[in-house]
Amino acid sequence: MGTSVQVTPLCGVYNENPLSYLVSIDGFNFLIDCGWNDHFDTSLLQPLSRVASTVDAVLLSHSDTFHLGALPYAMKQLGISAPIYATEPVYRLGLLTMYDQYLSRKQVSEFDLFTLDDIDSAFQNVTRLTYSQNHYISGKGEGIVIAPLVAGHLLGGTTWRITKDGEDVIYAVDFNHRKERHLNGTVLESFVRPAVLITDAFNALNNQPSRRQRDQEFLDAIEKTVNVGGNVLLPVDTAGRVLELILTLEQHWTQKQLSTPIYFLSYVSSSTIDYVKSFLEWMSDSIAKSFEHTRDNAFLLRKIKLVINKSALEEAPGPKVVMASMASLEAGFSHDLFVEWAADPKNLVMFTERGQFGTLARILQSDPPPKAVKVTMSRRIPLVGEELAAYEEEQNRIKREEALKATLVKEEESKASVGAEVVTSDSMVIDTNVTHPSSNAAGLHSGAFKDVLIDGFVTPSSSVAPMFPFYDNTSEWDDFGEVINPDDYVVKDDNMEQSSMHVDGDLNGKLDEGSANLILDTTPSKVVSSELTVQVKCSLLYMDFEGRSDGRSIKSILAHVAPLKLVLVHGSAEATEHLKQHCLKHVCPHVYAPQLEETIDVTSDLCAYKVQLSEKLMSQVLFKKLGDYEIAWVDAEVGKTENDMFSLLPLSGPAPPHKTVLVGDIKMSDFKQFLASKGIQVEFGGGALRCGEYVTIRKVGDASQKVGGAAIQQIVLEGPLSEEYYKIREYLYSHFYSL
Repeated sequence: MGTSVQVTPLCGVYNENPLSYLVSIDGFNFLIDCGWNDHFDTSLLQPLSRVASTVDAVLLSHSDTFHLGALPYAMKQLGISAPIYATEPVYRLGLLTMYDQYLSRKQVSEFDLFTLDDIDSAFQNVTRLTYSQNHYISGKGEGIVIAPLVAGHLLGGTTWRITKDGEDVIYAVDFNHRKERHLNGTVLESFVRPAVLITDAFNALNNQPSRRQRDQEFLDAIEKTVNVGGNVLLPVDTAGRVLELILTLEQHWTQKQLSTPIYFLSYVSSSTIDYVKSFLEWMSDSIAKSFEHTRDNAFLLRKIKLVINKSALEEAPGPKVVMASMASLEAGFSHDLFVEWAADPKNLVMFTERGQFGTLARILQSDPPPKAVKVTMSRRIPLVGEELAAYEEEQNRIKREEALKATLVKEEESKASVGAEVVTSDSMVIDTNVTHPSSNAAGLHSGAFKDVLIDGFVTPSSSVAPMFPFYDNTSEWDDFGEVINPDDYVVKDDNMEQSSMHVDGDLNGKLDEGSANLILDTTPSKVVSSELTVQVKCSLLYMDFEGRSDGRSIKSILAHVAPLKLVLVHGSAEATEHLKQHCLKHVCPHVYAPQLEETIDVTSDLCAYKVQLSEKLMSQVLFKKLGDYEIAWVDAEVGKTENDMFSLLPLSGPAPPHKTVLVGDIKMSDFKQFLASKGIQVEFGGGALRCGEYVTIRKVGDASQKVGGAAIQQIVLEGPLSEEYYKIREYLYSHFYSL
């Protein structure tokens, strides 16, 4: 049988919830994606918590919250400690995405699911791979090879190929076959007949207009709004699809020389663009070639201003276009700007992706949209007066308790060490079971010592009278002097949550000065919230900039790839069932759409077995070089070794005869030149190669049909048996390798 493959969805099946799946390859467990939504609903992670201890490796496909948002929480709270693999852009931009999420939440709530330290700790475990780089898993996963390939959805977005024993398991969700301004299309179509393909049905029911038509409608709507004095709000993600919007607006504003200001507003906006400038090799061919020839960096922005707070928008009092995070409108700058601008009919809120289920963005995208919505306005304000005094008193109390606890722990450790020394090194050990007059006297006069004893003092069991212990704090020495403990010299500040982050540094994610100051701000504060009813009088418009293949393209790609087994995940129940029925008829007979936490076995049905080649057999094999490889014809019989492993052994009798096998392929044009160099008159005619007077060589078969990656074609040599025929046949054979 083939490689054992099991798939268990942990989140994101028959709905639009975040993506997270457990894929087991011969007992080695891959957690592919570890997503969360903008509600940060911990109930979604319950299935993951039940299998967290079994995870052997984590693969991340995209840099947004839906694909990696739960990673810091899972590693801190659920105990995942496996190595993580991702591309460089997914690592860098995913880190900034989580920073932005944390800062946005911390400004409006007492967010405590994870901290900035947790984010850094999680992403420090990421091993970065380049596209098409084969990474060989060692240890428990020996023999498994993983490789990231272009997905086309987000910068650095990945289609994962997992290979074991020559069989491919492909994980391809949120892919895009279209070539965009900053990204190339997916390479999924290059696969032919993989053993297992795991893909999503998210867009199975959607059809898209042409990119030119979409872009024109998008830009016309924005220009129309600013021309009448209105503001345009684009709720966007932190570092994903917003990059396509930035290039679209930057190019249009430059071509038309428009003066309306455009802002990209997030806590990490400038850091995001700084990183993106260095990722040109991960982008489309046009961007890479432009930089190669003219040194023109597409993300050297001239029309778009990068800002990290709303106060910067006041510099331009007139109409403006603002791309603000978060896309869900649940928190962040987009939420606040929507509340401010929604009541003005001249303004426009332009959605470029479908809002997550249950979020304010999704409610506003309903048909018809609501005329009024209830929102919670929250803001963090510094403590003053009595609240500040109470806070400081509470903090001082906590510090005193912690100091007392540390002192008691240290005393207990010291007493334990002293007791051990008494037992092992003191030649005079007192037997407490024997009654001594001095002991009785000590008992009688113990009250006299009461005033000099301190809380926590316990009379050692080996002493004859209550006396304070003496601790000899001896230091360790080496050849260079006293051994220094670096921890004794570390300045610790309990109020500084991110003391190790440098403003201009590059620990894990580079932050601009404004964001770093926000992180390091330790001013005592509180969150004040109020409920508001917002009258929605502004225009609402949705334009599809999600960067995913539509339903028609998905069906065409799946038919071309033609996997042996297909697993459908992440999509509404209607979309999943629709794509499943289509694929059963037109793609392959084995299509699965598992339920949440349902484990399905998609092990290949190929009649393949693992065998060993015995040393005795290999010593008799004659190899012939074929390019970079060596090949040989092997005649053997199957037997079993001592460990019951199948093995190929030499034949006990003479080997049976076999026909000559010609290995290789030739181009007719190259062979024509070769024959001409040998003095043979040769020309093309009627799709064949006419050699001399009577011999004809032609290729028959369909080059587009492939088996195992090789075209199904034959070379036919026709003509009367003559000296010329045999000479041309010999020349033809010389272009092949015969076995």
